Amino acid sequence: MNRFLAFLRKEFYHIFRDPRTLVILFGIPIAQLLLFGFVLTNEVRNVKIAVVDHSKDYLSIRLTERLLSSGFFQLAALPKSESEYEGLFRSSKVKEIVVFEPDFARKLIKEGKAGIQVIADASEPNAAQLVVNYTTAIANGFVKDEFTKDQKVPGINIKVRMLFNEDMRDAYNFIPGLIAVILMLISAMMTAITITREKETGTMEILLASPLKPIQIILGKVVPYLILSIINALVVLLLGYFVFEVPIIGNLALLLGEILLFIFLALSLGILISTFANSQLTALAMSGFVLMLPSILLSGFIFPVKNMPVPLQIVANLMPPRWFIEINRTVMLKGGGIETIWPNTVILLGMSVIFILISIRKFKIRLQ
Repeated sequence: MNRFLAFLRKEFYHIFRDPRTLVILFGIPIAQLLLFGFVLTNEVRNVKIAVVDHSKDYLSIRLTERLLSSGFFQLAALPKSESEYEGLFRSSKVKEIVVFEPDFARKLIKEGKAGIQVIADASEPNAAQLVVNYTTAIANGFVKDEFTKDQKVPGINIKVRMLFNEDMRDAYNFIPGLIAVILMLISAMMTAITITREKETGTMEILLASPLKPIQIILGKVVPYLILSIINALVVLLLGYFVFEVPIIGNLALLLGEILLFIFLALSLGILISTFANSQLTALAMSGFVLMLPSILLSGFIFPVKNMPVPLQIVANLMPPRWFIEINRTVMLKGGGIETIWPNTVILLGMSVIFILISIRKFKIRLQ
């Protein structure tokens, strides 16, 4: 028994003296709990909306104030005409537009019914439905609070229009995001594992001793994944268009250019991970924990970034898929052009340059 207890103590000692094992045992579960706990939420926070008040009477003004004071909405624009609506949505300045009909207060009091049109950006259908539900609940609650129990409570006729996805099809949400996840998996993870395998098996030194230059070795490793990533992206686009009927409203050449930029970024990130990893297992763990989980949870692929707590929004903004998915949705579903997506494009290009520069520096230090 004493021998067994001594052996047991030795195993615990080995576990607790290895920081990597402690990270796997305690760090990853805690991180997953915090991520899922904060990200998996059906709450709406700080949604940017626009208000078009054709009535400008005391009830429409008070209802607008009720919406904005709820803590769920922020006033981002006051469009003058309907021609401005799509531009606001394409630039992601607003997620919803609330339009009051003329004579709102008079119709509500005299006729017992007044109308509001709610136009939502349904390129993210789950988020759009939540926003519309919150708006409807606040409007109905406002009417009940404004009229006493002795009065006949009038009703608000809320007409909902889902822009860019009128049928609220989930494929419109998942296909643009799935492209980012697949490209990150193939380009970044596989590149990191492939280069790390050469270092782990000792063949990298043989390659460096060959007539090939280091840049030729790296290119030889990443070019196959570049070609495979392009093929996979085209397959997803074709299946999305012909099978799931997801439209590509914007410029196809622009979309393909952005896909190439993201593939280049993902390959750069894979090379960067390989410079830090000493084994395939480490590269796989780093890729999975640093890339896959955040790419799904913190990129806006499933859960809107704006609904996350501020610290997680900051982390999400450091995730390349967060910007690429927004580009995909803007070009594919909203028909946006380069004038709309150029900030995201600059961010992706800047990340690519940073990853490449760090990778070159680390590669020289470790392999010379």
